[in-house]
Amino acid sequence: MKPQEAEQRRRTRNPFDVMDVPDPNDQEVQEFATGAKLAGTSDDENAKAWTAKAWTAATDQYGAIEGNWSSRWNGGADPTIPGDAANKWKQGQAEVKGAGDRLYLLFNWDNGARRGLIDAHRQGTRLVGKYINLNDPKVMRPWIGLIVSNSRIDGRWTGGRLDFRR
Repeated sequence: MKPQEAEQRRRTRNPFDVMDVPDPNDQEVQEFATGAKLAGTSDDENAKAWTAKAWTAATDQYGAIEGNWSSRWNGGADPTIPGDAANKWKQGQAEVKGAGDRLYLLFNWDNGARRGLIDAHRQGTRLVGKYINLNDPKVMRPWIGLIVSNSRIDGRWTGGRLDFRR
């Protein structure tokens, strides 16, 4: 590892040692969080299991929020995916780690070719923060989440949904 890379790793807030989300509690995030709602109900889009992967005790700490998850998002088209549209779900894998009162959700889509990071302040079961596209860092959006259970996190960004299941 080059000295510059080692220094960058020491400077990140997030436990994944990837680029940090700039200003994850800014005014835009607070305004979005004030108006956006998630109820965690049984008829929510994320209530029905949609994951293809079956997580097991050997691969995950199922009794905790931290660990491996499946992820999906909609509401925007990824121009790097041929034929993608805003109404189509982009699915991938995710990992969740905590640090103090923050949760970090590192996720991918397009068969792992694209990655994003959410840096969220945890207030009980409510999560408030911001997303950054790690492949195109100029793309950042506010995000809120609701921890419904250790196998379901409902999420919303300014254009649609960004959910997690296991």
